[in-house]
Amino acid sequence: MNVLEARARFQELREKDGMVSPAELDQIWAALATVRPEDILGEWKGGEFRTGHPLNGMLAKANWYGKTFTSVHDVKPLICRDAAGELYSNLELGKGEASLWTVEFRGEATATMVYDGQPVLDHFKRVDDTTLMGIMNAKGTPAEGPFYYFFLERALQAPGPSAGQGS
Repeated sequence: MNVLEARARFQELREKDGMVSPAELDQIWAALATVRPEDILGEWKGGEFRTGHPLNGMLAKANWYGKTFTSVHDVKPLICRDAAGELYSNLELGKGEASLWTVEFRGEATATMVYDGQPVLDHFKRVDDTTLMGIMNAKGTPAEGPFYYFFLERALQAPGPSAGQGS
């Protein structure tokens, strides 16, 4: 699969109402370009691929909006909406915040978000100029998974979140 085919299939699967095959997502991932942490700074709106992973649906219950990469050492991984619809960084759910590093995953060095308070890594690859594909990896997850697959779209002008509020 070349990058153009991967982008087209990514969009189809993203819009699919129903289950998505992790094997097909892995093929798309393999065709995409890696990214540097500095290249993904900014605010991002998130969504998930329904693969049957135990986390599917959990972020929606927390009113997850996306992620904010303020700098490589200042990342808000779980931007959520409170009852009033305001964005905030959910420190409780994320067990703190995170930072961006270049980490090797599946033989490629790419931007990876490292959580401060839990052994979880979110690896990123570029779909296009405004879209990232992510794979969540955690301590104890075998090399073949299961992984949590998600995507991020660059937010146009979302208000910045406040830190530490609860919902």
